[in-house]
Amino acid sequence: MKVDVGVEFQSGQKTAKAAAAILVAKKEGFLIPTGKQRQNLLVAFAKRGKVVYGRAFDVVKLSAPVDLADPAEVERYLERIKVFEVKSTRKRLRPDFSGYFFALTAAEVLVAQSLKEQFGFVLVNTGTREHLEMSLSGIFARAKGIYPTWSISF
Repeated sequence: MKVDVGVEFQSGQKTAKAAAAILVAKKEGFLIPTGKQRQNLLVAFAKRGKVVYGRAFDVVKLSAPVDLADPAEVERYLERIKVFEVKSTRKRLRPDFSGYFFALTAAEVLVAQSLKEQFGFVLVNTGTREHLEMSLSGIFARAKGIYPTWSISF
């Protein structure tokens, strides 16, 4: 599927697509990086010894302007960039997302540990358009249960 803002999402991620578009529309600094912009981010983080898997984030949030198409500018202003994995739902939830059940992949956890404050999860309710930014430690602090799974793809 294609988002009208230029990003592809895997089948079954309709709410993730809608959530990313909602975040961008809020004009709070969220952007959906193009393939080239994503590559520039991966290279800039790697040059600082930080591991980032390309599919472990969906959107970025800029604290100040950065031309993500310019590799040198991305490297120069990397501290202005925070990458986020979007977790989305359409279910009726409270604004604090109490009762929300979602999965974290190993790649997301590893990237969160590598990037620390430059990585976050953004929970988005596509029905209410509410969102909540959280760190990995914040998620673990609020977790009422953690259920390890193995996801298999043939």
